[in-house]
Amino acid sequence: MDINYEKTLEFVNTASKPSSLRITDIRFTDIVGAPMRCTLMKIYTNQGLTGLGEVRDGASRTYAAMLKSRLLGENPCCIDKLFRRIKQFGGHARQAGGVCGVEIALWDLAGKAYGVPVYQMLGGKFRDKIRIYCDTDVRGRHSGTDMGNALRARMDKGFTFLKMDLGIGILSGTEGTVSAPAGYMRELASGGRFEGYDNKNPEHRRFAHNRNYDLYNTAHPFTAIHITEKGFDILEEYLRQVRDVIGYEIPLAVDHFGHICVEDAIKLCRRIEKYNIAWAEDLIPWQYTDQYVRLRGSTTVPICTGEDIYLKENFRPLLQNGGVAVIHPDLLSSGGILENKKIGDMAQDYGVAMAIHMAESPVTAYAAVHSAAATENFLVCENHSVDVEWWDSIITGAPKKIIDNGYINVPDKPGLGADDYNDEVLREHIDPAFPELWASTEMWDNERSHDRLWS
Repeated sequence: MDINYEKTLEFVNTASKPSSLRITDIRFTDIVGAPMRCTLMKIYTNQGLTGLGEVRDGASRTYAAMLKSRLLGENPCCIDKLFRRIKQFGGHARQAGGVCGVEIALWDLAGKAYGVPVYQMLGGKFRDKIRIYCDTDVRGRHSGTDMGNALRARMDKGFTFLKMDLGIGILSGTEGTVSAPAGYMRELASGGRFEGYDNKNPEHRRFAHNRNYDLYNTAHPFTAIHITEKGFDILEEYLRQVRDVIGYEIPLAVDHFGHICVEDAIKLCRRIEKYNIAWAEDLIPWQYTDQYVRLRGSTTVPICTGEDIYLKENFRPLLQNGGVAVIHPDLLSSGGILENKKIGDMAQDYGVAMAIHMAESPVTAYAAVHSAAATENFLVCENHSVDVEWWDSIITGAPKKIIDNGYINVPDKPGLGADDYNDEVLREHIDPAFPELWASTEMWDNERSHDRLWS
């Protein structure tokens, strides 16, 4: 019998032979307005498969580009091996963006190579859909009732978990609510700008950025900012108005308090206990374990932090000492998909739930979905882009509306669940600072250093 081999191959997947899959290139595209700047990443291979990743909002693409020479020629399916090689180049908050973005893209490639969804490679899933909350902002001066109406609109769209800001920004312009060194609050509000500031002048922008960095990055215990009793009264009334609109049945988390000390954080939490708060987030910097223990022991409001913490061992002090009731890692800071699951599993041993911070593109959203699906103590995942109409169309091969009635369905497609980035949409929103789509990164091909951490 004659065999038509070419005809037979039409029914065989020859696009990927996992054992011989190799990384050949890494490239980036930056877009703006989704809602922040997003640095999107592709890892290319010798078999035509492409892995999708992303650098965390606000981080430099250099954090990922510098890893290229350490990955070229490697098999992307060896995810843990490659992560252990590059994780030394990550750090807390945005400094982890490159390592984590690469890790996500490696999982996408491995899933596509083996034809399975990422969650299955993590041991399977605990749930078929992931609960989403969307951080909700109201611009300009407004009342708690205005915020309540904005949150009610989220509920009308099917969201079953809410979050809002409750900080010193609400007190801005109201005398007698905040005490601080003379002029400090005014300078902080200016964002480092000065008289005659020209946004088109690069030197002016650089000065303002650096000045704002110095001001905004003064840690909470060192600012001498304190909320007065009048200020606490206004914040409590604001929250009461919110609850009057949305009721008490739905969970409501609060965030962005401002750079206040632990003593003021305790006062505020005691004031808002009666409003049935799901958690109070990032009241003080995560590094101050002893202050978190003191804070949690002083209030019945669940205390939460974690979006800036890199690697599971750095969550351990907060968990071991009982400083938090909820952890809140971001996959583009925590270490990526697998490290995030390990963090959640460790938290479960201490009776602590895991929520997920997510303010990036659908690629990172799907990465969070797979990690959350495979983690038993998962609570809820953030999405910062509910109001961005073109957010869903950043990728191809996904549902037209990724968030369905307050949830994201866990995709069963190989890899993360997206086929590719939608270049047509990316061109419409490309960052003018990086106007070329998927530009060459060959200048990073031969970066070399002695990376070993021991002698």
